[in-house]
Amino acid sequence: MKQTIYIGLFLFLSYSSFAQADTSQIEQYCQVIATPRLLSNKVTIDIDFGEEKSFWRDTRLKTYDGRFKKFNTIIDALNFMGKEGWVFINAYPVKNNESEIYHFGFKKVFTKSEVESLR
Repeated sequence: MKQTIYIGLFLFLSYSSFAQADTSQIEQYCQVIATPRLLSNKVTIDIDFGEEKSFWRDTRLKTYDGRFKKFNTIIDALNFMGKEGWVFINAYPVKNNESEIYHFGFKKVFTKSEVESLR
């Protein structure tokens, strides 16, 4: 009887010892694009996480209560990215017909399991 209990306990402990999460880390990148609005001092902010754009699915950024996230200025968008844990890499302007479109690069380190749950 004791031997059966010991074998059962050994099997249970050995089964639970393989329950480890994958902790390997992956860097993910995103880009914030600031485009000036026509006849206005404000800008339109677009955040590109690298996901596929779809006509049928709305990929606009939403707040936690479900409303669409709007930014007042470029600095507002950059501060938002910093609060979310993204690290600034580089910025560069692209001149386009008398206006400049600003691109800001960010990166963030995720665990492999987090990346798989986001997809």
